Amino acid sequence: MSESPPWEVLDLVAQHLDPRTVASAACVSKSWSLFMCSDHLWRPFCSTAYPSLSNLRAAVSLPVSYRKLYSLGYAAEKRRRYTPPKPRFSLKDFFFAIDIYNTRHSGSVMTVVKPGRELDGDGDAVFRFDIDVISSKMLALEAEDSLGVTWSIVLGDFEGVFTLMDCVGKGSFVMGLEGWFSKKLPVPGCCSSGSGSWLVAELRIGLRRREEDGNVVVEKMSLGILSVVSWRYVRVDEAIRYLQHFLPQPPLN
Repeated sequence: MSESPPWEVLDLVAQHLDPRTVASAACVSKSWSLFMCSDHLWRPFCSTAYPSLSNLRAAVSLPVSYRKLYSLGYAAEKRRRYTPPKPRFSLKDFFFAIDIYNTRHSGSVMTVVKPGRELDGDGDAVFRFDIDVISSKMLALEAEDSLGVTWSIVLGDFEGVFTLMDCVGKGSFVMGLEGWFSKKLPVPGCCSSGSGSWLVAELRIGLRRREEDGNVVVEKMSLGILSVVSWRYVRVDEAIRYLQHFLPQPPLN
């Protein structure tokens, strides 16, 4: 059985290798792993490729190896370069169903159905849409009423339904002539980590006070999906990639 080369030779050779080769060499044996994972080899790699991580380690005295820091930086860089797959669905495959109901009188104020094909939004547009309400379908509200809202996404001919929100708000918002509802969205099963979702469904109701009787009526609404990380509306393709986790997969062509 051949003997391992002297450590001086390994050190000399390792200094001329790239990070991937050094990481592979660490798998040769336990002794090689100890040497090839040493900080004096990985510190130059980390300082060159990810100087901010190296500076962070020095600033806060992190008890983490340079090899670990390099792997973290490499994984983050890989995620940034990752291009998500194209969504399996598009807006035209859905229609939005919004039901506004009066909890005080146990009655529906209005139901709005909006086909996705009538919404203006491509993959790069944000997932936020304004919907005008047909005046003939408006019903009067009183200031003390409490409103509830249910917003569902329906796939095709009821092939699947996902409810983004079903919540109640107090009627005191009537004086401000705008109703606002939001609901934190669940984490997809494949991404469950116990940390909660980073998306929020938002629905705003525009209200108008009628001059003839003083009652408040629903005039328009806007709806969208927000990221709680950036507090911006997500893109259409991002929203659809999220929604498709809760809907049946389309048949293969």
